[in-house]
Amino acid sequence: MKGYSTLLDTKLHLIFSQHSSLSLSLSLAFFSLHCFVVLMEVNKTTDQAPARPPDHNTANNGHTQGHHHSNSQTNSHHGTSPSISVLIIIISITSLAVLFAIVLFIIIMLRRLKSTKSQGSCKEHNGINMNTNSTFIAHTTVNVYSSPDVRGGCLYGGHMGRTPPSKFRGVQVYTYKELEVATDGFSEANIIGSGGCGVVYRGVLSDGTVAAIKMLNREGKQGERAFRIEVDLLSHMHCPYLVELLGYCADQHHRLLIFEFMPNGTLQHHLHPSNNQHKQLDWGTRLRIALDCARALEFLHEQSITTPIIHRDFKCTNVLIDQHFRAKVSDFGLAKMCSDKITGQISTRVLGTTGYLAPEYASTGKLTTKSDVYSYGVVLLELLTGRVPVDTRRPPGEHVLVSWALPRLSNREKVVEMVDPSLQGQYSKKDLIQIAAIAAMCVQPEADYRPLMTDVVQSLIPLVKNLYSINSSGSSRFLNQAGSPRC
Repeated sequence: MKGYSTLLDTKLHLIFSQHSSLSLSLSLAFFSLHCFVVLMEVNKTTDQAPARPPDHNTANNGHTQGHHHSNSQTNSHHGTSPSISVLIIIISITSLAVLFAIVLFIIIMLRRLKSTKSQGSCKEHNGINMNTNSTFIAHTTVNVYSSPDVRGGCLYGGHMGRTPPSKFRGVQVYTYKELEVATDGFSEANIIGSGGCGVVYRGVLSDGTVAAIKMLNREGKQGERAFRIEVDLLSHMHCPYLVELLGYCADQHHRLLIFEFMPNGTLQHHLHPSNNQHKQLDWGTRLRIALDCARALEFLHEQSITTPIIHRDFKCTNVLIDQHFRAKVSDFGLAKMCSDKITGQISTRVLGTTGYLAPEYASTGKLTTKSDVYSYGVVLLELLTGRVPVDTRRPPGEHVLVSWALPRLSNREKVVEMVDPSLQGQYSKKDLIQIAAIAAMCVQPEADYRPLMTDVVQSLIPLVKNLYSINSSGSSRFLNQAGSPRC
């Protein structure tokens, strides 16, 4: 019993010497268990105590006295044993409950610790990504990592990811004098494009960066509005399928936009060349460009800022081609943000280019993201046929591309007859039928029947991957120039 007393004293000392709740719980558990052991020993000692030898003198005192003494011992023994048993049961249950609580507490703490470490790691990783992709003057930042092709952790998608752009440095502000020096005084020799919005010059910035410098016309309010929209939208967005805005100039009455330079010009120059300066695009490059454009519109409609953005002027001249024949969408001067969250519809005056306007927008001014889908379908038909949207030089019935093509897109034999002759039969007939089906859905007269751009992207990805997964000697020019093509 002395050993047990020493053990109890040690456990009591342990209980009062610990400060943490976990240590106190463990100590209480051990204390309860040792109390249980002590009581068991006491009970055992009581039960096994040797009987006292009978006293002959006492036995001779008579049967009545012996019988009375025997009843007293029996009552005493049966009165003590149940009390000890109940106490043992209570202590046992309490000990088990305390041990279960301790184990549960330890499990919960380990899970919380693991979760905290995991969240800390994710926050650190996301913080790095946002610092890399955030804009310089944006009030809000856009993270492109919600795109469907980057959910696996790759920004440009799968084994066919495109070459990442240089580190995004943010939108810079330039003076008119700096841009004048960059373009040799806005020399005519540096003009690389012109249109209703202004003239585009090739220039070299002070840090050696080659850029496309667009001088906007100041006639009327449209030029000022286009300038503000492009600066506001592109400074808030950064997507590899949109032309990057490097900076702008709002020096006095001058309004200029500085974009990354795209050395291969516009898609218009390659599909409808006015001279032999631009080579014809092969089938693989056309599919690659179709997918890039679809991704750009998907980003605008579903992943940009907080509300969908409608480009409103998507066409071949606003699709630019880089040195690897990858496409990026440009010119957001007419872009609109969807203000009606329920219908996604905007009522506005009709602006855009004839041949690319969706029927419901041209007739009623009702603008939705499906208006862009229609315009995309027209560009897809241009990639397929090599024809322009409106050509009055063609025979009657063939003036408008969509009206002529739509009835033929469901007929396989007629689809083959529609293909751009410059391809010289170098294409996959199976892929051709699928592209024709996608184009037919996009140019449906009823907006509700047109697909979402996300659906278009998901339909094109397998075609491009299958095309470039075939290692053949007749590889496309894109494959030869860009190495391993990527989605």
